[in-house]
Amino acid sequence: MEVKNCRGCNRLFNYMGGGYFLCPACKADLDDKFADVKKYIRENPRATMNQISEDTQVSVKQLERWVREDRLVFADDSPIGIDCEGCGAMIKSGRFCNACSITMQRNLGSMYSKPAEPMPQKNMNPRDKAKMRYLD
Repeated sequence: MEVKNCRGCNRLFNYMGGGYFLCPACKADLDDKFADVKKYIRENPRATMNQISEDTQVSVKQLERWVREDRLVFADDSPIGIDCEGCGAMIKSGRFCNACSITMQRNLGSMYSKPAEPMPQKNMNPRDKAKMRYLD
């Protein structure tokens, strides 16, 4: 267990790991705000991000964080969206659009698909092993 300062109220608390650096009281408050935001979005599906922020007293930055964490997902016809971190296209949840996700999967997959061939070793004279060598 670690002792950390809460990012919400700056009090010390026992940090158990995972997620936000918030004390239990601030975490509960944030969960209550999340429930209020979900309720507001259900009642006002065409509201913009700024309207949601003003009416629920939650910052736009926090709303975007919930969308990036996939805690909030907006319908396809909703005017709310955030920018893809890869190409800047408007997405409804997560960090990357489908095209950027597929590209990253291909790039990462190609790194492991072909094993590297070992360099052939030269036949060395036992006397040469004792010499100093320099790499260019």
